[in-house]
Amino acid sequence: MFWTKRVVIGDGERGLVYRNRRFERVLDAGVYRMFDPLKRIEVRTCNIAAPEYAGHDVDALVARLGERLRETFVLADIGADEIGLVSKNGKLEDVLAPGSRRLYWRGLVKVDVECVSLADGLEVRADVVRRLRQLGTLPKLAVVADVPQEFTGLVFIDGKLAHVLAPGSTAFWNFRKNVVVDVVDLRAQSLEVSGQELLTRDKVSLRVNLAASLRVTDAVAVRTKVAKGSDFVYRELQFGLRKAIASKTLDELLGDKASLDADIFGYVRGRVAEFGYEVLGVGVKDVILPGEMKEILNSVVQAEKAAQANVIRRREEANATRSLLNTARLVEESPVLMRLRELEALEKVTEKIDKITVFGGLDGVLKQLVTIK
Repeated sequence: MFWTKRVVIGDGERGLVYRNRRFERVLDAGVYRMFDPLKRIEVRTCNIAAPEYAGHDVDALVARLGERLRETFVLADIGADEIGLVSKNGKLEDVLAPGSRRLYWRGLVKVDVECVSLADGLEVRADVVRRLRQLGTLPKLAVVADVPQEFTGLVFIDGKLAHVLAPGSTAFWNFRKNVVVDVVDLRAQSLEVSGQELLTRDKVSLRVNLAASLRVTDAVAVRTKVAKGSDFVYRELQFGLRKAIASKTLDELLGDKASLDADIFGYVRGRVAEFGYEVLGVGVKDVILPGEMKEILNSVVQAEKAAQANVIRRREEANATRSLLNTARLVEESPVLMRLRELEALEKVTEKIDKITVFGGLDGVLKQLVTIK
């Protein structure tokens, strides 16, 4: 009739009836006739295949339906210290922020809402992390800490250290809290201190290059006890190098570098241990002297080598003279040995003479050509 309104609600739909802009009831699928001569009734048709109610009157519906709300809707009422995990047909599809209030239609899609308390911790369950990765929403909702092997992770919540993480992947809800993840490298590292101008104990100026290897043993101490760990270790290496150089003369430095390395190592190891570092080794790479000092040292080295050469030469001459004296004594005591020496002398002479005229036969050669008195 003219004063009635015909309303058709499909199988995948629900109708919300408003009279004078006030909610009155919910219509299931079917055909309805409503007497409305003054045009005061409005019916809003909603598609329940998309289960989330998109209207702006959620609170009004909750108040008007009261106990009957569960017949039509699933209410997600999330507390201030909670988050809501919304699953549709058994699969996680959405995460509701603290303080959220949503309505979901019952019917075509099965909707479940799980409330997770943030007071129990901000760490995200592993199954939830996997699902949020699939949806591509994990970076928007949580802070992800990916800690490689040989690293450790420190989680600070509102400026306070909350967790120390082993290698792996962990996520933390990023709602109403400031979550910061700091990844610390535990592998051995090298550090070089180059071009240090220093004075030895005997006031010789030189330049030293130093190399050290170290690693982090206590990540918490490294990040909480010192502002910049690498700068701190570098400065301590400088101090240790200066102290060790100032305690030795130039000759001691050049003669025993190992003791210099040991002195620096002992000093630095004790200074950095309480701040979470372990010094594995320290070594002086180069000791660079000024040009004038190089010339002086070269002169000293040349003089020392010349003196050593003279000593060796005198020693060999003395040995040779002593050997000749011993030979002369043997020749004096033995006529046969003397004749052998004569023959050796004759052999050497004949090597250098082209022709020899001999008178008196071999006996004349032996008696007259070579005569030793």
